[in-house]
Amino acid sequence: QVQLVESGGGLVQPGGSLRLSCAASGRIISIDAMAWYRQAPGKQRELVAQITSGGSTNYADSVKGRFTISGDNAKNTVYLQMNSLKPEDTAVYYCNADRLLTRSNWPYGMDYWGNGTLVTVSS
Repeated sequence: QVQLVESGGGLVQPGGSLRLSCAASGRIISIDAMAWYRQAPGKQRELVAQITSGGSTNYADSVKGRFTISGDNAKNTVYLQMNSLKPEDTAVYYCNADRLLTRSNWPYGMDYWGNGTLVTVSS
């Protein structure tokens, strides 16, 4: 079975840093892109950062210059380095795999989500 597992969340003071990791496992043929989303209480889930299998990236305006997304195609793993954290970054962060392809879901692929990891930025 395909599984996405996030790690690295926790409590950090404003101005601090955290590094999130997400590893996709299973009999994976390919993934078009992986991304980090977040959802704060009372708000809609929003895209934070995305990276394609080719290495191109895009970021939400609110995190540009502070967050960096990177990936390891060989390990089907994506990272989110979060620096200069602000209280408004507090949210549950979810890992997403876009059009993850296996023999079972061939030829269309499917989107998969992790269960989320909580990031709390507070003094």
